[in-house]
Amino acid sequence: MNREHPEDPQRQQLRERLEAILIRTGKAASWHDEAGRLRELVNHDGYVPVHTRLAREDLDFLAGARDDLLTFAELGLRLLDLHQPRDAGGITSDSAHPILRCRSCMWRWPCPTFRAMSESFSTARDTSLSESL
Repeated sequence: MNREHPEDPQRQQLRERLEAILIRTGKAASWHDEAGRLRELVNHDGYVPVHTRLAREDLDFLAGARDDLLTFAELGLRLLDLHQPRDAGGITSDSAHPILRCRSCMWRWPCPTFRAMSESFSTARDTSLSESL
């Protein structure tokens, strides 16, 4: 007999927050291309005088973007602290490359959580961001 467990309220609340961020982000316009042009307009005080039309969705996104990004960065760092490799202690014929398991979930390294994070954060935008720093 397979009976479904009721959803954990904290998990449900977190899912709703993440989905709301995803929806709000999806509705906002990307500033990726515009940022390069705006960078050229920095005045002697270090600011860009911007005169533009922003949609309501863009303002909603911009209002929470800093807090959302800080929260996601903290989440990523905490997940990396939890999911890291450790020696599984098994017998192997290659002592230079021991069998590794995740310290937290005990899956073989790299664990599904680390792979999902690595795939999500390894995009072409990361290289353009690091070049601008």
